[in-house]
Amino acid sequence: MRTLSFPVSYLFKALAAGALSAALLPAAHAALFEDDEARRAIIELRQRVDGLQMSQQRAAEEMRRLGEENGQLRRSLLDLQGQIETLRMEQSKLRGQNEQLLRDAADLQRRQKDIAQGVDERLKQFEPVKVTVDGQEFQADPAEKKDFEAALSVFRSGKFSDASSAFAAFVRQYPRSGFVPSARFWLGNAQYATREYKEAINNFKLMLADAPSHARAPEAALSIANCQIELKDTRAARKTLEDLLRAYPQSEAAMAAKERLSRLK
Repeated sequence: MRTLSFPVSYLFKALAAGALSAALLPAAHAALFEDDEARRAIIELRQRVDGLQMSQQRAAEEMRRLGEENGQLRRSLLDLQGQIETLRMEQSKLRGQNEQLLRDAADLQRRQKDIAQGVDERLKQFEPVKVTVDGQEFQADPAEKKDFEAALSVFRSGKFSDASSAFAAFVRQYPRSGFVPSARFWLGNAQYATREYKEAINNFKLMLADAPSHARAPEAALSIANCQIELKDTRAARKTLEDLLRAYPQSEAAMAAKERLSRLK
């Protein structure tokens, strides 16, 4: 058997190196492990930082977008407020115009009412009215009534010549008027008063011919006899009085006719 011989110092050095290696191996391994963990932690931290930065960027972008939208919304609200204010002004203007139109319409209605009332009043001046004269009832224009009453007022004032002209004009202007018989009666009386006996007789006879049943017909017949007496036509007067007694025996004029007949004999 062959014996290997190594120097003791070499062996000691080898064992020492081995021991040192054995002692340093766990420490190096631990240091290497700690470096990896640190790198991973740094990477994770960087990733988190990057994530936060990206989140911040997105948040900033979102805030910017929201700011723009908010600004746009604010501008829209301002525009809307301006439009509302414009509408309010237009509404106020329209309300004022409407109130003015209502006032104008009310004024127009009042004017139309006044005009209509005025027209009605003017028309009434021309519309026939019911009148009663000497017991006779008929329709007459207001102008006829006015002119007849005016002529009669002149007669009653004692202005017989003027009354004669007024009644003659009335008969010419209103030949178909219901006032004509009475107008002829008063015309004859006015002519009698002015001693126009023949003209008076003619008008009394026209009255009797047109309205023999008139309330003043007996008086007209008596007036004819009076005119004939004034004209010294006794025969004609006697006949007129006798005719009066036969035609109107119950009248007051008949009593006067009897008295006159007694004096004519």
